[in-house]
Amino acid sequence: MKITRRDFIKSSIILGGSLLFPHRLVCAAKEGEQWYPAYGRLEQAGDLAARVEQAYSIFEQCELCPRQCGVNRLKGEQGFCRAPAKVKVYAADPHFGEEISLTGRKGSGTIFFSNCNLRCVFCQNWPIAHMGYGKEIEDEDLAEMMIHLQKLGCHNINLVTPTHVMPNILSAARIAFKKGLHIPLVYNTSGYERFEILKMLDGVVDIYLPDMKFMDRDQAGKYLGGASDYPDVAKKAIMEMHRQVGVHEVDSKGMAVRGVMIRHLVMPNQVAGTEKFVQWVAESLPKSTYVNIMPQYRVEYKAFEYPKIWRRITVEEYLEAMRWAEEHGLTNLDPRSIDMRNLYRERERKG
Repeated sequence: MKITRRDFIKSSIILGGSLLFPHRLVCAAKEGEQWYPAYGRLEQAGDLAARVEQAYSIFEQCELCPRQCGVNRLKGEQGFCRAPAKVKVYAADPHFGEEISLTGRKGSGTIFFSNCNLRCVFCQNWPIAHMGYGKEIEDEDLAEMMIHLQKLGCHNINLVTPTHVMPNILSAARIAFKKGLHIPLVYNTSGYERFEILKMLDGVVDIYLPDMKFMDRDQAGKYLGGASDYPDVAKKAIMEMHRQVGVHEVDSKGMAVRGVMIRHLVMPNQVAGTEKFVQWVAESLPKSTYVNIMPQYRVEYKAFEYPKIWRRITVEEYLEAMRWAEEHGLTNLDPRSIDMRNLYRERERKG
């Protein structure tokens, strides 16, 4: 049976028990201030259309990510990410496993894009990121997904692995805004972003949600598809993200509306360089920067082939990571990270 794009959009959304999100274009980010989506301001200033055109021109010689493959994706050529010029989506649904200020009661409106420009050997979403499972759709259909997620009550549009489809995202955001999209755009990225490309997102993205995976070039090259430049590239990228949107801000209901939220996955045998990570944040960004130190590493995909990462982390490794964050003075750690730390401490106390 042939499935139309419209059927795909409908079937990829979980239609569970939500009413339409109350229509509102502004909310209080801080007392006495009004919030408005960044992409909306750019469109109303008459600048978003030119930004879309500029982004699409990159497909002719693709240099969207630091690998700078230079292929002509408009002619069907594929680079490292193997992505076509059309946007490819695996799923779109309300997600409840994100940070609390993104999830809320109605969920974060996640859109999972197929393919990836990094391709970690321990990837937990390898069928999507490595194998490219998903369906090609038009930008108009992506815009319709955004609108549908908003109607379900999602608090934001969470763009997962967006780097290689940035032009499509800009185009869809413009279309969706004209149809009433008014919730924050979350750029949920591996952190492997070109500084020059991020500058094109200035005034479009409301919330950046980057990973900072590795702090050592050798470890990054080994586990991140040969991307030994990852630490330097990600540091520069996160600094630019912070310049654009600043620190984490929430509205009167505690929902994130703007800012940078950094994720760092604790890995076995300290291969991720967690102490160097928290030290870098403390020295390079405000100590109030939102940081999520995550304990949920799993042995996935090809991780079994690498002896240093073929096990879960220990309680001691996670408590050590949280202790480093506290010692370096980070003041805005993810609440679930703190809860996990407290749980592990209580277990240790009881023996």
